[in-house]
Amino acid sequence: MRRYILKRLGQALLVLWAAYTVSFLLLSALPGDAVHNRIQNPEAQISPEQAQVLIAYYGLDRPLWEQYGTALTAALRGDLGYSLTDGRAVTELVGAALPSTLALTGLALVFGVVFSLLIGIVANYAPWKSVRDVVGSFPALFGSIPTFVVGILLLQFFSFGFRLIPASDDGSFVALLAPAITLGILIAAPLAQVFTTSIRSVRGQPFAHVLHARGAGEAYIFRRGVLRNSSMPVLTLLGLACGELIAGAVVTESVFARPGIGQLTVGAVSTQDLPVLQGVVLVAALAYVTVNFLVDIAYPFIDPRVLVDGKAQRVTARRVRTNATASDADRELAALPNLRVAHRLPVEMSMP
Repeated sequence: MRRYILKRLGQALLVLWAAYTVSFLLLSALPGDAVHNRIQNPEAQISPEQAQVLIAYYGLDRPLWEQYGTALTAALRGDLGYSLTDGRAVTELVGAALPSTLALTGLALVFGVVFSLLIGIVANYAPWKSVRDVVGSFPALFGSIPTFVVGILLLQFFSFGFRLIPASDDGSFVALLAPAITLGILIAAPLAQVFTTSIRSVRGQPFAHVLHARGAGEAYIFRRGVLRNSSMPVLTLLGLACGELIAGAVVTESVFARPGIGQLTVGAVSTQDLPVLQGVVLVAALAYVTVNFLVDIAYPFIDPRVLVDGKAQRVTARRVRTNATASDADRELAALPNLRVAHRLPVEMSMP
């Protein structure tokens, strides 16, 4: 188990480094930045001497590899730099926007899991075929509707129509429900599709037929075998769905006028504030890697065969290397004439 955890931790750190490097290169390749835009703005009235001081301060006059090394070293210390527009630290800006986004994505994840569980169970166990068919089409319906359309419809009906929720964020829990449901529907589409198909596949396996033949009911079979075996692919997709949550939060927070990482990202993109964008990318990658690391750690508790398969693969690889070494030794032995005779001598003496 320790070897498994250390391996997954190393992969998580590698993904973080790759995400930071790729985002740094892509953002550096964009034309222009906030510093040069401010220097070239006639209203700013910045002299050439002041422009050189700004460029040197932000390191824009140094080679790209030197900028990358300095930024990476500072990021390892927890220093993500300063905003190019208002001068505040990126960690301060991200720290102020992160709690609102975490509350939104956390509740959306709960809604998405609940929606997918209900759809998967009803689509497979409803007593009426028409209900199973209608509910089974929900994942395709959820996946085909854009996020902003769902948000606008919820605002139109529940805020402007029935006045059940506020039109903009007022800090209350009720104001969080509509954007969380919007994001929950976004991730519920793939989760429900996979869960529905997985339940249908597991129900057709021999152990389910054996339990049914012994008199077990559908509820017992679902609790003892179907749910556990069907959750593995859903758990894998759940880790990938966190990326959808982060991307969907940008649109959802804009539709519902909520402060958070989404609003911070939109503002940084409009002003080309590269340090802020770099910090947002790093935080999003950290959240994605953390969730997937927790999912990987949860695998052995759901299915212990994950660890057994890893050990079996290592044993098989060791045997292959051993057999390859033995084959090489046999070829070297056969290449020597005297040893070949000595090797065959006992066999020939045993013949009549």
